[in-house]
Amino acid sequence: MNFSWHGPQGLTSIAVMQYLITPQGRRIAYDLIPGVGVPVVFLGGFRSDMTGTKAVWLQDWTRAQGRPFLRFDYSGHGASDGAFTDGTVGRWLADARAALTLVPGPVVLVGSSMGGWLALLIARDAPTHVAGLVTIAAAPDFTDWAYRATVDPVALARDGVVAVPSDYGAPYPITRALLDDGDRHLIRPHPLPLPMRVRMLQGTADADVPVSLATRLLDQATGPDIRLTLVRGADHRFSDPACLDLIGATVGAV
Repeated sequence: MNFSWHGPQGLTSIAVMQYLITPQGRRIAYDLIPGVGVPVVFLGGFRSDMTGTKAVWLQDWTRAQGRPFLRFDYSGHGASDGAFTDGTVGRWLADARAALTLVPGPVVLVGSSMGGWLALLIARDAPTHVAGLVTIAAAPDFTDWAYRATVDPVALARDGVVAVPSDYGAPYPITRALLDDGDRHLIRPHPLPLPMRVRMLQGTADADVPVSLATRLLDQATGPDIRLTLVRGADHRFSDPACLDLIGATVGAV
């Protein structure tokens, strides 16, 4: 199935929708642009999909560079099958690992928000498959610090799911399974060796991921070439023209 998406800043993308059946039997949608050189793989955020501004902009950027590029939707997101409320960090991590089989390694991972968490787990656990890592407002362990401490535990125990207000639209349904599974994939306090080139991008006006989390992540990670760039005034979306240009320059440098 072909579709055309017209996004902010005049971005336009024509995608040839394809589907992958994961080893767990889930059907996830992806778009793979062929090219030459190290593939770039974009991992989107919580409740985001591959038609988002950063994913589309990066696809256009990699196409102009002649590089392979892969974007995809986790199960329960975008054009992929499944219910969002069935999703967990471990399930979406498995989806990402399945998607990575579509491109030869090593790859450059670009992870946004929750995608940053997943990218960090992949880079930690399979470093030989990752040539470089770029995180954008990475939100590792967000199930713990953003939701575990704030949702109503009585309602969660009774109903198994609670609705949490969101600045990005309809309330998010946060399930007990999501929080419990998130506990099994926490980055902290475990060692985080990242032997590849790593670049972390973080806005100082991010209301969802505090700068302190980015600096703690920088302190926790170990590796020969890890840098954190703070952008004054940038919010969690990190998708205005200047931020997008920075993403492209950073991926190019990695």
